[in-house]
Amino acid sequence: MSIIIKPIISEKANYLTDLRGAYSFLVNTKANKIQIKKAVEVAYGVKVADVRTMIYAPKVSSKHTKKGLQVGKTNKLKKAVVSLAEGEVIDIFATN
Repeated sequence: MSIIIKPIISEKANYLTDLRGAYSFLVNTKANKIQIKKAVEVAYGVKVADVRTMIYAPKVSSKHTKKGLQVGKTNKLKKAVVSLAEGEVIDIFATN
């Protein structure tokens, strides 16, 4: 099971990084905070101080067509905001 799916690059995420040193990641919906903390520490070689998670419910949409009512939904998402210890930095844009 891959814990970290991808980092979130947005205006709000960059603001949190600059202001508080907190990085946002899209993570597996079944991962808990301890697994997320270990995965970030192993992947980026940093010391994690705090992990906060958010679960977003799937969005349901429907439309009327010639064949009747078509209903669809998006996938459930889980985001993690990881705060690092003092002096720690993650370079998300680094190419390995």
